[in-house]
Amino acid sequence: MTTTARARGAPVWLTGLPSAGKTTIARILGTRLKAERHRVEVLDGDEVRRFLSAGLGFSREDRNTNVQRIGLVAEVLTRNGVLAVVPVIAPYADSRDAVRERHEASGTPYIEVHVATPVEVCSERDVKGARSATTRDSWCPERCGSGTGSPSTPPVRPPRSPASTCSAGTPASRTRRSR
Repeated sequence: MTTTARARGAPVWLTGLPSAGKTTIARILGTRLKAERHRVEVLDGDEVRRFLSAGLGFSREDRNTNVQRIGLVAEVLTRNGVLAVVPVIAPYADSRDAVRERHEASGTPYIEVHVATPVEVCSERDVKGARSATTRDSWCPERCGSGTGSPSTPPVRPPRSPASTCSAGTPASRTRRSR
């Protein structure tokens, strides 16, 4: 039996506050990678929640379940040579760490990018209407993991931090890569 070399897959896990620009970045990245003839899937957190995680709420347990489901799909795609671009809020570090550990256990790389858009910019964008005018003042980084007041813990150990600044509409990011 003859086998052909398969391209190596990897997830690019984009995490950050609501309206940070994760999905926009994911779509642009996905388009560019496809233009370079890579196998790519964008696993948008909102779409996955609507279909694969329908019925889950926004409790910590439900959020963890949602992130783990997305992580499993990303890991399966990755094992099969697909680049999985994953724009998802994923507010809890322990949930993201579990996804990273799943990838490491299967021998697949894992790239985590924190889209570190300032909370003021996210609040102004509010593309999904997650914040009403009365709650915008209380929208702070440690309490807006999903726009519903859950705590958010950004990545704390990125191996490198790009020397980029936020200009209008351009989020800064930090990356964390394992493997």
